[in-house]
Amino acid sequence: MTVLIISGDADPTTNRIVHELDKRSTPVFRCDVGWFPAGLALDAVLDGSRWRGSLGTPHRAVRLEDLRSVLFRGPTGFTFEAGLSPVELRHVRLEARLGLGGVLTSLPVLWCNHPARQADAGYKPLQLAIAAQCGFLVPATMVTNDPEAVLRFTASVPHVVSKVLGVNRIDDGAVVRIAYTRFLETSDLVDLEGVRTTAHLFQEWLEKSYEVRVVAVGSALFTVAIHAHSAASRIDWRSDYEALSYSVVDLPKEVAASIRRFLEAFGLAFAAFDFVVTTDGRWHFLEANPAGQYGWLEDVVDVPISAAVADFLAGAT
Repeated sequence: MTVLIISGDADPTTNRIVHELDKRSTPVFRCDVGWFPAGLALDAVLDGSRWRGSLGTPHRAVRLEDLRSVLFRGPTGFTFEAGLSPVELRHVRLEARLGLGGVLTSLPVLWCNHPARQADAGYKPLQLAIAAQCGFLVPATMVTNDPEAVLRFTASVPHVVSKVLGVNRIDDGAVVRIAYTRFLETSDLVDLEGVRTTAHLFQEWLEKSYEVRVVAVGSALFTVAIHAHSAASRIDWRSDYEALSYSVVDLPKEVAASIRRFLEAFGLAFAAFDFVVTTDGRWHFLEANPAGQYGWLEDVVDVPISAAVADFLAGAT
């Protein structure tokens, strides 16, 4: 039985998992939906209640009925021939999503994660609401496009940061812009007209001892503390990796229980959870990324996450 991996070519985390599957002699078929339709072909026929057929590239193919599991990690978008009009592009893109996506997501196999469940978990406001329902401590949070609402929120919360709701990387041609978490200063409140342009997330700033990333793989939980040693990394540790140190820490039982309730609520098999541990020792939920990165953690501390993902996909756990 084969593991289907749907991922972009440049994802280093996927490379680690493929290496682990190779060590287990587990057959792998790796592709990116961005190859469709020129470099990826679908041949599927409905046989009773399931689709049978094949998914193939110019070099190899896999039978749909031979798949044991699917790893779905941030594939790129479809690629179509040049010269299509905007109307034609909208049409073929929708047909590809409903056709290829519809067949694949219907397959009765183990998913890590199912695209629909992963898409649901991508809504940060939904995450925060479900997190609170699952028993996590959640910082005071506002989502708004109203400058007056921001002033009201900042008047009631002592310290506030702004965050993006989605991916913090914006590719602008040759320029790559990164939107890190930003501490809101008094001067920022003088002119908030830019808030009207779209939805913004504002959240209570919590004075931290350290932060934690917990990577959940099925029932396994890997817990790594991230210690910030610069002013920039204390606001957003992604902004200054050189100023970080790491340690494996124990996961409180009540936090572990809430993580498992969260995974069950969204139907996820994998997620990377981020927490702030405040000076009083309490764990506060920030977010859960259903396709989060963890590879650099394996390089600095002993957390065999890729091996756990490979075992999960191969059916060992």
